[in-house]
Amino acid sequence: MTIASPKSPRALLKALREVLAQKAGAQARLDRVAQLVGGSMAAEVCSIYVLRADELLELAATVGLNPNAVHNTRLRLREGLVGTVADAARPLNLTDAPAHPNFAYRPETGEDPFKSFLGVAILRGGRPRGVLVVQNQIERHYAEEDVEALETVAMVLAEMLAATEFLEMRGAQGTAAEPGLPLTLKGTALAPGIATGTALLHEPRVRITKLIADDAESELARLEDAVAALRQSIDQTLRRDDPLFLGTPLEVMETYRMFAHDKGWLARLQEAVRSGLTAEAAGERVQNETRAKMMRHRDRYARERYADLDDLANRLLRHLTGRAGAEADIDGEIVLVAHHMGPADLLDYDHTKLAGVLVEEGTASSHVAIVARALNIPMLGGLRDIADQVAPGDQVVVDAELGELHVRPQAQLITAFRQKLALSEERRARFEALRDVPAETADGVHVDLLLNAGLLFDLPHLGETGADGIGLFRTELQFMVSRTFPRLTAQTELYAEVLNAAGEKPVTFRTLDLGGDKILPYFDAAKEENPAMGWRALRFVLDRPGLLRYQLRAMLASAAGRELRLMFPMVSEVDEFIRARSLVDREIEWRQRHGYDLPSSIRVGCMLEVPSLAWQLDALLPITDFLSVGTNDLLQFLFAADRSNARVTDRYDFLSPAVLSFIRHVAARAERNGVPVTICGEAAGKPLEALALIGLGIRSLSVPAAAIGPVKLMVRSLQVGEVEPFIGSFLERPDRSMRSELKAFAEENGIML
Repeated sequence: MTIASPKSPRALLKALREVLAQKAGAQARLDRVAQLVGGSMAAEVCSIYVLRADELLELAATVGLNPNAVHNTRLRLREGLVGTVADAARPLNLTDAPAHPNFAYRPETGEDPFKSFLGVAILRGGRPRGVLVVQNQIERHYAEEDVEALETVAMVLAEMLAATEFLEMRGAQGTAAEPGLPLTLKGTALAPGIATGTALLHEPRVRITKLIADDAESELARLEDAVAALRQSIDQTLRRDDPLFLGTPLEVMETYRMFAHDKGWLARLQEAVRSGLTAEAAGERVQNETRAKMMRHRDRYARERYADLDDLANRLLRHLTGRAGAEADIDGEIVLVAHHMGPADLLDYDHTKLAGVLVEEGTASSHVAIVARALNIPMLGGLRDIADQVAPGDQVVVDAELGELHVRPQAQLITAFRQKLALSEERRARFEALRDVPAETADGVHVDLLLNAGLLFDLPHLGETGADGIGLFRTELQFMVSRTFPRLTAQTELYAEVLNAAGEKPVTFRTLDLGGDKILPYFDAAKEENPAMGWRALRFVLDRPGLLRYQLRAMLASAAGRELRLMFPMVSEVDEFIRARSLVDREIEWRQRHGYDLPSSIRVGCMLEVPSLAWQLDALLPITDFLSVGTNDLLQFLFAADRSNARVTDRYDFLSPAVLSFIRHVAARAERNGVPVTICGEAAGKPLEALALIGLGIRSLSVPAAAIGPVKLMVRSLQVGEVEPFIGSFLERPDRSMRSELKAFAEENGIML
């Protein structure tokens, strides 16, 4: 069959529509697509590579290469130019392909004479499904219009390859989980809690039946109407009289609204429609590009911003197809299942029925996780291909304490889970009964239990838990959830609101801990090989003193007439603390000079996270008001073990003699100088680790809200006089950890863990 060569992208799309409508088999249809594309782009070669289930890219169709190479030539992801395109999910446009360092020669293809190369990824759901390639013998740099046309064809191919008749070609037999069988998955807890319910797909995939437009102008009008409806729905959500919309959740939604008005996002949608796609297909194409960037971006903050744009694309598709509302007709509690979700989506559901959330993407600081915690909804992330492994209507058990998901659990597991839930409720009742009781040991030693916070919706936990104050308020979170730099008034109002909520209880503000994995969209950040040990925290603001002074000015203004406690993070040497403290003094002088009221008292502290500082304590302690030991960073620096690397994070134990000896050294020096020490970080919030810290002489712990009750229960059941000598006996031993011995000690002495 002879096919005329289209001369324009729209003509090419019309010809592809005819191919899609034909009843030919999978191989014949791919062959015809390769012939069409090659002719349209005046290319001597057009090849289609399909990603198989075993993650190999197989040459599935070609015009111009040796036909015997079809289904015989295979490349791994990142192997050769084709593998590079699939892995990066970005076009590769080369005038001299063999000169590229990733070029991989495959003699069976007969591609020796072809120098120019243009490859684009075939994406579906942001994941590679194959690669579309054109080649020429001459050194040709393909025009932007060629790249655009090839990407449009790749989108059509993605829908073709998803069809059932292509499963065998892809070496795929179906989904990863067999229907009806129990399945247990490990995830990451993004919002704490445990729950059970019926699975509901947050957004069953919008099936786009028409990819190619008949009338571009009418499609543009449909697109603009849908975008207007999307913006209106977000505005209506923000106008709701809901107590949730206070402080940070409101800021999150305001940022989300700004994305909906992003001109660049709308321009990309319009450009895709003008290329010949329907409005729905344009939305899916832009969404695919966004997802591909999100999945491959190493910057966590940038991934979260891409996630918001991806969610907007989902909502836009639902407006275009008339499915804009959330669908939750299930009786009883539901657990939402999604590739990922945006913050607005949770608000579409009845909060009283929403038991849990499961997402493939997401981090604890993502916008949707912030809103989930505000609503007290357990949430698990890091669940790869979750939407393919859980079917609507499946019974699921969410354990966001252990980070586990049980799909279609057996009766015995459900029974065990209900028992755990009952025990959890019983323990919670015991913790609530202790709310107004002091954290005092059986032999009369008081331990301050303080709260870790960073957002306004954390503040009610002060009263709910009976915490003695806020030992760590992370001020950078206000900066991370805002798309623009928070102005002086906004910072002052936030700090004043925190102090007002605390009343007579102390609040310790940590100055900005930015850099590393905390990148702001409105600051340019250089790429670093090891950001955890790079330009971050105090190093960052000392190089930009205006930023720190601006924050200090807001803190001093918010605390006028009352006590202000602040501390500097990641101090590596005493000189850094002195330089930072001098900026506090300059801001105090500025307020005095301009006649502004000052705090009634100002206490400036230092965080000890970098081990080098421990050997300058004699110089540091006389000039600091208090010390706070940040165990999260301390542990990774002590053992040179990146805490974001799963291969080494569990290799070293906090309850090792090395860590405990270090903390005892710090505690002893601080006590000698009369400087109070607080331990903050994950370790302080675990009853067993907290037991060891008390045995080392620590009398102040700053922990997450959920840890106040368990730690207080443990504190009230122990005798310090028994714990201290027991801990001391282990510090000189060569053991890797004293965890098992400490557990046995607690059991023998009736200490509640």
